[in-house]
Amino acid sequence: MYIAYSALRTKPKKGKPDLLSKELTQRYQGYQNACTKYKAEIAEIQKYIPGWLPPFELKA
Repeated sequence: MYIAYSALRTKPKKGKPDLLSKELTQRYQGYQNACTKYKAEIAEIQKYIPGWLPPFELKA
């Protein structure tokens, strides 16, 4: 999920990156909630496909 989170960031301003928009922040929070809710199912899939995570789409 780090990759999805870092994709939401813009270039750093004064050493601190800003999020692209409130909507993308809400989408990422929803993604995190879904991953938390289905962590058992994700763990089962990762037994066969190590490192797999549900895709996070950046549609703005």
